[in-house]
Amino acid sequence: MVAPKVPGRISRLDELANNLWWSWHEKARRLFRILDNRLWRMTVHNPVKQLNEVAQDTLEAAAKDHAFLNLYDSVMLEFDADMSSSKTWFASEYSELLQGPIAFFSMEYAIHNSLPIYAGGLGALAGDICKEASELGLPLVAVGFMYPQGYFHQRISAEGWQEEVYRQLDFGTAPINRVLSPTGENTVAEVQLGDITLAIGVWKVQVGRTSIYLLDTNLEENPQQHRQLSARLYVADREQRLQQEIVLGIGGVRVLRALNIHPAVWHANEGHTAFMMLERARELVAAGLPSAEALSRVRATTVFTTHTPVMAGHDTFSSQLMEKYFDVYWKASGIDREAFFQLGRQDNDTTQTFNMTTFALRMANQRCAVSQLHGRVTRSMWHSLWPQASEDDVPVAHITNGIHVPSWVAPEVYHLFERYMGEDWIDKHDNSSLWEWVLDIPDDEWWAVHQLLKRKLIGAMREGARNRWVEDGVEPKQVLALGGLLNPETLTIGFARRFAEYKRPTLIFQDVDRLKRIINNQRRPVQIVFAGKSHPADFSSKHLLHRVYMLAADRDFRGRIAFVEDYDMHMARYLVQGVDVWLNTPRRSQEACGTSGMKASLNGVLHLSVRDGWWHEAYDGTNGWAINSDLDAPRPEEEDRADAEALYRLLEEEIAPLYYTRGRGGVPHGWIRMVKESIRSVVPVYGTRRMLKEYTEKMYRVAAQSTSGIERS
Repeated sequence: MVAPKVPGRISRLDELANNLWWSWHEKARRLFRILDNRLWRMTVHNPVKQLNEVAQDTLEAAAKDHAFLNLYDSVMLEFDADMSSSKTWFASEYSELLQGPIAFFSMEYAIHNSLPIYAGGLGALAGDICKEASELGLPLVAVGFMYPQGYFHQRISAEGWQEEVYRQLDFGTAPINRVLSPTGENTVAEVQLGDITLAIGVWKVQVGRTSIYLLDTNLEENPQQHRQLSARLYVADREQRLQQEIVLGIGGVRVLRALNIHPAVWHANEGHTAFMMLERARELVAAGLPSAEALSRVRATTVFTTHTPVMAGHDTFSSQLMEKYFDVYWKASGIDREAFFQLGRQDNDTTQTFNMTTFALRMANQRCAVSQLHGRVTRSMWHSLWPQASEDDVPVAHITNGIHVPSWVAPEVYHLFERYMGEDWIDKHDNSSLWEWVLDIPDDEWWAVHQLLKRKLIGAMREGARNRWVEDGVEPKQVLALGGLLNPETLTIGFARRFAEYKRPTLIFQDVDRLKRIINNQRRPVQIVFAGKSHPADFSSKHLLHRVYMLAADRDFRGRIAFVEDYDMHMARYLVQGVDVWLNTPRRSQEACGTSGMKASLNGVLHLSVRDGWWHEAYDGTNGWAINSDLDAPRPEEEDRADAEALYRLLEEEIAPLYYTRGRGGVPHGWIRMVKESIRSVVPVYGTRRMLKEYTEKMYRVAAQSTSGIERS
C-alpha cells in the first residue's frame, strides 16, 4: 500500500508526527484528531500510522480548510519556537555549566503507546525525564534499546491465567528513524561478546529537543541467535540479560562516540546500565591514563540513580558468566581480575556474584535514591560499602521522582485549569503559589469534568469487553470480569501497576465476605478496577493475578470488580484520570517512589495508600488517606491483617460516606474540598520540572564542575 502524499501547504505534518513533541501538546493532538478523528482513534493516537493510512482526499481537503490551516500554522509556530528558543530555564540559569550534553542511559523508555518499548514505572519516569529536559532546554541525549517486540501484550484466558503475546513493531508506522554510521552503514558500533564481535545498529526517536538513541542487534552481519538479543525487554535468561547489558552499557558509549556526541556528564538510570562506566574507563586507559586516574575521572562525571529498595531486585551475575564475557574488558581497563570483581562485590558477600548496583555505586560519585524514605532504606541497604561511615552519612542522596505534568493531565482538566489559573499555567506549574487558585474552581464545574472523565474510562472498558466478546468469542463471565457492568455513578477505586507480591494486589481480598458487604452496600456501593501485568517468569505474581481475575468473575460481586487487560500508557491515562480513588498497598519500605499516584492526584483522583515511597512525604492528613501510618508489624501476615482491617475501616467509615454525602445538584462538596487540597499540595512539588531542576543543581552541576577541574588539571 502506497502512503498518500501530504500536500505542500501542510507538508510539515510528517515532521511533526515523527517528533513526539506532539504527544504532550494538546493543540498538536487536536490537529491530528481533526484531520481524521475515526482514523486517529483506530490507530490509537499514532499520527505516523494515521498519515500512512489517511485518504488522499482527506489530506487535500485539509489543505484547503481555513480552520484546519489556522490550527496547523499555530501548532507549527509553537513547535518551531519550542525547538529553537534560546530562552529556556537551563539557558538562563546554567548557560555556561556544560561543555557537552548529559548522557542518560536507561533500559526502557515510555514516551507514548505508539512506541511500546517499556514495561512500567522505570520506563515512564525515563520518558518523562526526556520530555521535561526538552521543555527546560536541558541538553540531554538518551540511550536505550530498540525492542521490536517490546514488552508483551497481555490476554487473560477463560480460566483466569495471563497469556503473553508478542507482536513485531511495524517500523514504518512508528515515530522512529534509522541512524546510519558516518560512512552510511547500518552498523554504527561494535562490541565483543565472548568470541563474537557483535554489530550494533541505531534508531533515533525525537522527543522535542531530546534525542533518544535506541540500540539494535538485528543486523544481517550478526549470528542469528544474537540478532534477537534486543528483541524483548527484561528477558529472564541470565546470560542473555548480561549480553543485553553489555550492549547497552559498552555499546551505548561506543555509539555516542561514533556519532560524534561527547557528553560532559553521564547518568546511569538503575544498575542495568552500569557497564557504560567500565567502557569509559577503558577509553581513558587506551588514551594513556593510569587505571586509577581513569577510574577517578569516570567517578567524578557519573551520576547514578537506584530505584530498587529490595536486595533481590538488583541484577547479579555469576562469576562464571562474568569471566566468560569480561576478561577482555577488565584487562583493557587496566584492572586485574580480583580488583574488577571487588568493584561488583558486596563486602559481606561470599557467593562470588557480581552485583550491578554495587558496581555502579562504586563507580559514581553522585549517587541518588528516588524518595526521602527510599534514601534512608538505600543508605541502610548499602552501608557495608562504606563501613567507616555512620548509616546517616552513607553518601547516597535522594531526589524524589516526579511526573511530566503536560503528558498526564487530562485535556478537560487542562482547560479547566486554564480558565481559573491563566492560559500560561503549564509554564509555571512548579510554582506552589499558583495552585492556590485551584480553590476557586466551582465545585459543580469540577464535578462535571470528573464525571465526564469517569464515563470515558468506563466507556473504554466496556468497549474493550465488547470487542473481546465479538472478536474472540469470550465467555459471558469474562465480559463481566472485563468491566462490562461497571456503573459511572458508583464510587470507583483503581489499582493499576505491575503485579508483584510486594505490591499486595490481593490485600483488599483479605476478608472476602466483608469486602462483598462494602462493595454491595445498597446506599454506598463501591467498584474496583484492577490492571497490570505479571512478569512472564514470575509465577507467584501470576497466581495473584489469577486470583484477582477469578474474583472479578464472581457473581457475588455483581460485576463491581473488573480487570483491564493489557495495561499500557493509553489505558493508564484513562485510569489515572477517571477513577475516584487510587489504591496503593505495597509492603512497607519496598516501594522506592511510585509515580502513578502523582498522575492520579494531578487529575483530582484521591490517593489511598500505605505511607511508603513518595506518599510518605506527601501525605498531610488533608490530601488523601494513609493506611496505618505508624504500623510496626514484625511479620508479613500481621502487616497484611492490620492493613486490610485499616483499609476496610477507611472505606466503610470515611471514604464511602464522604463520596456519597451530596449537596444540592448531587455534588459532594466535602469530597471536592479534599480533591482540591490534593491537587494544591501535590502537583507543584511532584513533577519532573522540580525533579530535573534538583538534579541539575545537586548532581549535574557537581559532576560538570568536576569535569572542569579535570580539564584544568
